[in-house]
Amino acid sequence: MRSGAVPPALAAVVLAYALLTGCAQPTGSMAPGAATAERPTGTATHDARPAKDPTPTAQPYRRWGLTAPLPAPPSPPARRMPTRAGGMLPVVDRVPTRDKVVFLTYDDGAEKDPRFVDMVRELRLPVSMFLTDSVVGPGYGHFARLRSVGASIQNHTLDHAALRGLPYAGQRAEICGQQNKLRARFGIRPHLFRPPYGTYDATTLRAAADCGVTAVVLWRAAMEGDGELTYAEGPGRLRAGDIVSVPSGEPTGLSLRKRTTRLLREIQGQGLTVGRLEDYL
Repeated sequence: MRSGAVPPALAAVVLAYALLTGCAQPTGSMAPGAATAERPTGTATHDARPAKDPTPTAQPYRRWGLTAPLPAPPSPPARRMPTRAGGMLPVVDRVPTRDKVVFLTYDDGAEKDPRFVDMVRELRLPVSMFLTDSVVGPGYGHFARLRSVGASIQNHTLDHAALRGLPYAGQRAEICGQQNKLRARFGIRPHLFRPPYGTYDATTLRAAADCGVTAVVLWRAAMEGDGELTYAEGPGRLRAGDIVSVPSGEPTGLSLRKRTTRLLREIQGQGLTVGRLEDYL
């Protein structure tokens, strides 16, 4: 053994003591002849970066102003509500159900915010879009994107005319004309129809039936442009089965996204969630 050389057994003891007391030199700067020790796999280092915040993907509801996720709706009923009553189309503003759901419907089609598409996709909102051709204009591509993330497309006439009192030919032209437009755009013929302003008569029901509609959809509550929830009749609170209208295109007031957020908070606050209207009608 050379003079001054450290016996291997002693070197191993010194290294083990240094590792235990935290005095070991960094790898690569040890004394010649000293053994090196690998860091155990999976041990964190002092310069490890923190994990990426999972909120944007794991908790998308926070991005849209909610403090909790929406509960999943119950399974669709085995049978839909009857679509004929005494030979006439049913006119509904709420669905008779014990399921703790309400239904979100959007009228006209004036607002075409791409972030609303993101909202519907991330929150998995089962919304129904009642479209008017003259209001949508050249913007049908926006509603194709909404449909691709789960929204349904329904009929709200060609020109948003008040139908009550018009002759049969005029009402049929408004309703069937939009049926044909939506079939050309999306390859579908909607089975739900909402008359503009909620006004209709017996001629409306006859014309709608002749155009392939199976139910006329009104609303019991509406989220107005100022974010206030108003009620057509009854108590000032949401109930299971209520159909809610969210008009679009108002020149002032909150955006469609902000009104939807307020509406969802109200729905959550009353122990309800959002169901798909087409599963019930």
